[in-house]
Amino acid sequence: TLGTQTDYRDGEAQTDPYSPEYIVRSGSVPEILTLATLTWGRGLPAGQAEMEIIDRIREKRAWEAALPPMDSPSNIAKRLKMMEAMERKEWAYREEEIDKLQKVQMEVFKKLLQRREENRNELNTMRLNDHWENHQKAKEEKMRKIQHDCALILRKLIAKRKNWMGKLERRDIIREYNDFASQTYAPLSRIGFFPDNNSDYYAVKNYYLNTFAGLCELEKSALPSIFPIKIKAPKPKCIITKTGYIKRSGRLEVVLAQVHQ
Repeated sequence: TLGTQTDYRDGEAQTDPYSPEYIVRSGSVPEILTLATLTWGRGLPAGQAEMEIIDRIREKRAWEAALPPMDSPSNIAKRLKMMEAMERKEWAYREEEIDKLQKVQMEVFKKLLQRREENRNELNTMRLNDHWENHQKAKEEKMRKIQHDCALILRKLIAKRKNWMGKLERRDIIREYNDFASQTYAPLSRIGFFPDNNSDYYAVKNYYLNTFAGLCELEKSALPSIFPIKIKAPKPKCIITKTGYIKRSGRLEVVLAQVHQ
C-alpha cells in the first residue's frame, strides 16, 4: 500500500533494446526486414498507424506475387492495367494521408491562434485594469483636493461671517487666555510669529550654574558638611575565580542583562 519515488526513475536508465546481428540467405527476403526502419521510440512499440503500414506492406507483397509474368502481350497488357490500378490506389492513399496531416495542422493552428488570442486578451485586460486604477487614483486625489479646498473656504466664510459688518473689535484678553487655541497660546506663523527662532526662550539660565565664577561663589556659600561624599563601590556583577577568570555563569548573567536592556 506504500510507494516510494527515487531521484532517478527506472525509465531514465532504460536503453534501446538489443538487436543481434543477422545474415540474410541469398534469394530470400524475410518479412521482418520491412520493419528495419522502425526503432524504439520511433514506431516501436507499434501502434495503430504502424499496424496499418505493416498491413499495406503485406498487401503490396501479395500483389507483387500475383502479378502475371511478362511472357506474352496479353500478360503484359494485364500487368500494365494492374500496375495502373495500384498506382491510382497509392495516389488515393497518399491524398488521404495529406488530408489527415492538413487536418492535424489546422487543429494545431487553431490551438495556437486561440492561445495567442487568450494571451492578447489577458494582456489587454491587465492594461485596462492598470489604466482604470490610475484613473481611480487621480479621481481620489482630485476629490481629496476639492474636499480640502472646500473645508478651507468654509472656515474662511465662517470666520468672515462672525464679523460680516467689518467692525473693529477691541481685544478681549480674558477670552484669549481662556481659549487655549487662541493666538496667545498657539500663534500662527502667517501673522509673523516663528516659534523656532525663540526655541531657548524658556530655557533656565543661571549665573551660578553656567559660569565658573558663579560655581566658585556657590561653593564658598555652601556648608562644609555637604562636601564629604560617601560612595560605596559596587560589587562586581561577574563571579571571578581565584585565578582571575570569569566563570561561565557570570558571563551568561552579563549577556542576559545586556539583552534585557
